[in-house]
Amino acid sequence: MANVIVVFASMTGNTEEMAEAIADGIREAGHEITLKSSMDASASELTEYDGVVLGAYTWGDGDLPDEFLDLYEEMDDIDLTNKKSAAFGSCDSSYSEYGAAVDTLVSKLKELGAEVVLEGLKIELTPSNEEKEQCKEFGRQFAAAL
Repeated sequence: MANVIVVFASMTGNTEEMAEAIADGIREAGHEITLKSSMDASASELTEYDGVVLGAYTWGDGDLPDEFLDLYEEMDDIDLTNKKSAAFGSCDSSYSEYGAAVDTLVSKLKELGAEVVLEGLKIELTPSNEEKEQCKEFGRQFAAAL
């Protein structure tokens, strides 16, 4: 059994709903899960887990949200080599950059040596019941890669 941390930033609750469904999928597969807001997480604790899943909504013109920036900058000081990882987020197609925060997180995970095992999951705004099931499946697929 692996231990996995899911860290997310959510303003309206969309990305939090995704995080909870992903965590459910990982938990159903028999792994230990820690679910945290990006404001309550530290970069150093990411190194303590077998799997790291990061989630953020995209802000403005394709930026990470402010509440994820401190953690993102702290991550420059850690090594995630041999860690399994993935990223997700809620997106809004009315902006020019669709889900760019997810792409930013994937790039950061790769830069830190983590193995990104799934393509970034992007959901338009509030996840429907069907999309929540898609998030759960994302969690199960992540668990299978551990």
